Amino acid sequence: MTRPRTLHVLSAGAAKAVVEALAAPFESAANVRIAATFDAAGAVRDALVGGAPCDVVILPAAMQDALAAQGRVDPASVAPLGGVPTGIAVAAGDRWPAVGDADALRASLLAATALYCPDIERATAGIHFAGVLRALGIDGPSAAKLRAYPNGARAMAALAAGGVQGAIGCTQVTEILYTPGVALVAPLPAPFGLTTVYSIAVSRNAGSPAAARALAARVVGREAEALRRAGGFLEPAS
Repeated sequence: MTRPRTLHVLSAGAAKAVVEALAAPFESAANVRIAATFDAAGAVRDALVGGAPCDVVILPAAMQDALAAQGRVDPASVAPLGGVPTGIAVAAGDRWPAVGDADALRASLLAATALYCPDIERATAGIHFAGVLRALGIDGPSAAKLRAYPNGARAMAALAAGGVQGAIGCTQVTEILYTPGVALVAPLPAPFGLTTVYSIAVSRNAGSPAAARALAARVVGREAEALRRAGGFLEPAS
């Protein structure tokens, strides 16, 4: 058997659980080795634009469409994975805060001992959470207890490991669900909810375009539907 080719995947953290679950069987079937990097959406986009090796990229649909317009990904390959709500999390075993409406959310965030979130300038959920704090009028009081990390996965891992009672986290529901030691309380309530649609595409500079197209088809295919749903994705409208 020939040596496996390396298939480079750049992905926003929301799709980490799906990609990792599909990686091993796909590697065996396609004789490839998947080298996946998961990070905040802005960091993934910047890596692709900066020339990082990439066969397959997963990003919010708006970013993906812009990359297609720039000729950086194959427009014909762009396909939706589904939408991911932004949610509230706590460390496993901690008390669940009330977040069912704007007043409850405001009170709980003010009472929180720490606020864990992804990068408020480059991560989809972090940018949104910063906006929620401003909209609630509590960005000033919240500044000293804000704990921002490069991406949602690292923010949730820090929440789990921090041992801080009364801390609250906010990131994509998918990242909450796949991080041990944290629990999903609920998606953000109206009018602060945000569901981000993610899509997958094949890079114009893919070193293994056929394998890249096959992997993309596997990720969005019907056989992976249950996996996506379990991971927190809402199926795209047909």
